[in-house]
Amino acid sequence: MKSNTKSSITLPAEELRLVQTLKVRLRCKSNVEVVRRGLRLLNERTERDSLRQAYGRASRAIGSGAAAAELADLDEALVADGLD
Repeated sequence: MKSNTKSSITLPAEELRLVQTLKVRLRCKSNVEVVRRGLRLLNERTERDSLRQAYGRASRAIGSGAAAAELADLDEALVADGLD
């Protein structure tokens, strides 16, 4: 089984110029490297956005009531330790 698979894409002239400009600015060896780096960045951003949404949903599900109860428990423990 081959580790690399050939693929060919056709880009509009404007997008090809963008790839070539980024190739120089990022000191990439090839246009393919520019595209790979872009795909990795897109994947990382998508994963971060998914995590951010999941944490937001979890936070809303817990609600402020649970957080207030946890803070009250913590306050009690600190007062028991003689801390104000």
